[in-house]
Amino acid sequence: MKNLFTLKKYFLKYKSKLLWGLVFILLSNAGMVYVPILLKNSINLLQQSVSKEKLIEYSILIVATSLVAGVFRFLIRQTIIVVSREIEYDLRGDFWEHIQKLPLRYFQNNSTGNIMAHATNDINAVRSFIGPAVMYSIDTGIRILIVVAIMLSIDWSLTILALLPLPLLSFAVYRIMKLIHEKYTKIQEKFSELTTRAQENYSGIRIIKSYVREENEISRWKELSKDYLNRNMNLVKVQALIMPILVLITGLSIIIVIWLGGNKVINQQMSLGEITAFIVYLGILIWPVIAFGWVTNIIQQAEASMKRLNKIFNEPYEITDPTETNFNKNSIEGEIEFKNVSFRYNENLPYVLKNINLKISKGSTLAIVGQTGSGKTTLINLIPRLYDVTDGEVIIDGFNVKEIPLGVLRKNIGLVPQESFLFSDTITKNISYGLKEVDLKVVQNVSKIAQLEKDIETFPNKYETIVGERGITLSGGQKQRTSIARALAINPKILILDDSLSAVDTNTEEEILKNLKIFMKERTSIIISHRISTVKDADHIVVIKDGEIIEQGTHEELVSLNGFYADLHYKQLLEKELEEIN
Repeated sequence: MKNLFTLKKYFLKYKSKLLWGLVFILLSNAGMVYVPILLKNSINLLQQSVSKEKLIEYSILIVATSLVAGVFRFLIRQTIIVVSREIEYDLRGDFWEHIQKLPLRYFQNNSTGNIMAHATNDINAVRSFIGPAVMYSIDTGIRILIVVAIMLSIDWSLTILALLPLPLLSFAVYRIMKLIHEKYTKIQEKFSELTTRAQENYSGIRIIKSYVREENEISRWKELSKDYLNRNMNLVKVQALIMPILVLITGLSIIIVIWLGGNKVINQQMSLGEITAFIVYLGILIWPVIAFGWVTNIIQQAEASMKRLNKIFNEPYEITDPTETNFNKNSIEGEIEFKNVSFRYNENLPYVLKNINLKISKGSTLAIVGQTGSGKTTLINLIPRLYDVTDGEVIIDGFNVKEIPLGVLRKNIGLVPQESFLFSDTITKNISYGLKEVDLKVVQNVSKIAQLEKDIETFPNKYETIVGERGITLSGGQKQRTSIARALAINPKILILDDSLSAVDTNTEEEILKNLKIFMKERTSIIISHRISTVKDADHIVVIKDGEIIEQGTHEELVSLNGFYADLHYKQLLEKELEEIN
């Protein structure tokens, strides 16, 4: 139960509504248990000389009492169940906010499908505890106390004998529900696997079609779905036991009452009205007894789900504004320096970057070249603090990046990653994603700079064209240029292009670089590329190998060194000549 105690803050937030719910439970149960008393008195009157007016009076009282109890029953749901939905809303919001702030490291180690399962099924399981479990625990507890007290006042010996089978019912329901919970957990595991598979298929549909793997994916999906179906069918078989057991055990209690109570009526030890009320009270008790077993399992499920959710809530943000942050700083200029920077993704892993020392002047263009896996992307990810350095420090405008508020730092950095990600929305919304509100003039201007405007004009709905999930309706080059436009729209002081022109032809690339040179005047640009044609005009070029800077200088200086950069340059020149000959 310790995990469920973390919900205390949500209960306190809605304590007034919950207290009203408690009052409504008391009033509803008072009305419900009073109906059998009226029924008892009216039946006893039938054995005597009774007037028609008296019977009508009792009939009206029974209907009115039932109606009042029903109204309060409705108000219980309007308070406690509504509160459960409101807490679910708050919990889901807190979960979403927390997920948004988690570091990239968390998403690299956890599948999307698994996170989605937590966001849906686990939160729903917790809501079932907050609403039905809490409501029925209080409701049934109060009802049992009142009803048993009244039954004992009518005939204590018959009450004890009639109630003997009911604990068996509660225990049976508990055992069945526990078994259901075990089956349900296996279903959830498979559901998480299905969700992950579906998400991967939707995202990778181009690859699936390119490699003609549709039938394979369909076959794999059928296997997973069949397994999911079988697990659900196993659950259904267990659930099917509930009703027969319910009928059997409650039937035993009713038989005891009719047999023993009937003898007492014959011997005039009980009235007909009393045994009728007794049977009605027994019927009222059946649901609370079942509910105890059911609620116990809801609580167990909620405890397990809350444990999983708390595991996520307890994940540290890692990248936050530390105590040394200067919140008075609201802008940056763009001078960057790496001082003895080393980095590794985990304590158990080797260093990806080793002793990097590099200074990038404000308004200059730095190019980074290196083999795949050399640490280029890791290096630029340290600037907007997507990761924090392991050793050394990254300095911007003389301040350690940790001293600059995270929001200010990232708002002034336009980062275009290797893999262009677009939302399933219009081109306008995608480009203006980093803006507080859509500015069509800004969108059109950055589209021109990114050489995207001509493409957009050919689309049927121009800037209002929906690009599809992850930009699937656009070509690789169009996606890259849209991502560049999005980065430029926020008017960054630092622009980082991480191999963001790889899918663009050389002529278009030249135009984009020419436009960027004008746009980024007085600002800092960092370009990662495998093409020498992309980086040759940069003010400074560094070559990284195995996480270390092995060469640096201008294009001419690096060519004269006859090292890695020169080899890459001559190789690409040769490739270009061969293309021209062909």
